[in-house]
Amino acid sequence: MMLKHKVKKIIFSSSCAVYGMPTTQTLNEDHHRSPINPYGNTKLAIELLHEDCAHAYDFQFVALRYFNAAGALPDIGLGEYHEPETHLIPLLLRAVKNNKRFYIFGTDYPTPDGTCMRDFLHVSDIAQAHLDALTYLGENSASAAFNLGTGSGYSVREIIETVERICGKKIDIIESDRRPGDPPMLVANASKAMKELKWQPKFSDLATIISCAWDFESRRHPLMTATHPQPVAR
Repeated sequence: MMLKHKVKKIIFSSSCAVYGMPTTQTLNEDHHRSPINPYGNTKLAIELLHEDCAHAYDFQFVALRYFNAAGALPDIGLGEYHEPETHLIPLLLRAVKNNKRFYIFGTDYPTPDGTCMRDFLHVSDIAQAHLDALTYLGENSASAAFNLGTGSGYSVREIIETVERICGKKIDIIESDRRPGDPPMLVANASKAMKELKWQPKFSDLATIISCAWDFESRRHPLMTATHPQPVAR
């Protein structure tokens, strides 16, 4: 349909999940793509489809490989709300708000404190990257993939400590076994995006991400939390 209507450019929301199990401390775009879960498989399949179309037709794409999207814009009512919820930060904030237990899945990973480490990125910075990618598509003829991340990894325990500090409340933590499909560490090397897209994350320090997410969670109507799934740490 894009070819039929002469739409020749697309920005694809991809994911760091296309890489699978990392072999380096930080991941650049040349790291092998070997997903270890269905989510990563579907993202990779669509990346490959775009690559094939770019070779076969007058077609250009930018694939933005998000690391962990987080944060909120509470003043205009935008934030994370899924049912069931699976993301780490909103689940921790729901645990605080509703006096629920929080489960850590895996405490024996090869990381400094034994819990998974992830690179978190504020949605405002992701939105800016899309604008920068649009400019890139207008100025360049080559397709490309770009990592979106900060280059700083935070463990599940570090996230918990920051949430407790910002919310002023201790969380009842239950340590559980690992889940299949969780790499120990996913941290971006986003130097390519910073150079070629001229993109810089401005809102992705951890305290800002959690503070605005907590503001959004605190404002939500009680009926929106009527169902509360078992917490999982992504």
